[in-house]
Amino acid sequence: MSRDLNGSAVLVTGGSSGLGAAVVTAVTKAGGRPYVLDRQPPADGVPWVECDLGNTRAAEAATRRVAEQAGGLTGLVTAAGMDVPGKLADIDGATWDRIVGINLLGTAAVVRAALPHLERAHGTVVTVASTLGIKAVSDATAYCAAKFGVVGFTRALAAELAGRVGVTLLIPGGMRTAFFDDRDEQYKPGPDAILNDPADTAAAVMFALAQPPGCAVRELVVCAEQESSYP
Repeated sequence: MSRDLNGSAVLVTGGSSGLGAAVVTAVTKAGGRPYVLDRQPPADGVPWVECDLGNTRAAEAATRRVAEQAGGLTGLVTAAGMDVPGKLADIDGATWDRIVGINLLGTAAVVRAALPHLERAHGTVVTVASTLGIKAVSDATAYCAAKFGVVGFTRALAAELAGRVGVTLLIPGGMRTAFFDDRDEQYKPGPDAILNDPADTAAAVMFALAQPPGCAVRELVVCAEQESSYP
């Protein structure tokens, strides 16, 4: 039997756009109560707390604030992420650090703060890595380092929380979102790029969140059939 998400509170980082927004929509359709941590407001009516995930202590405080507002948490989806592609020598140190900070350290901070609430509900956390968390490419040292880190973090977390919290590692391929919009042209997907609809990836997230206590979907790779970065 699947978990009934009706009325359940689910925190989504990066829930104002891209995959995060698609997850918010899916949670709402399932009768759940999505809450968002982001720097920008989400869709009208969705409760949120403004937060820069690059500030890990602020991310922890914001997570605790949301959990208190929601009266606890049944699910957590860490969809927030960012990247600035370029060669290591060309990316300034502050930008490189921020990429790792938001994608990896921000993820760990939010999970850490949410754990007491997830344990009480025997809930589920879904971390969002990337196909570039299992396959490295040039001009992406910070992003690959961060997403490889998310993979290792999540696998260790699953071992640590076994029997108390469900832990799912999501490894998505490229999606049709604004993630690529601010990149230099050479790093944007070409006109022939095959990208997934984020709603389809969000459906996989919902499958993980709907598993009953004691049944965990450990890892999900969701990408277009002709995704070039996997395997």
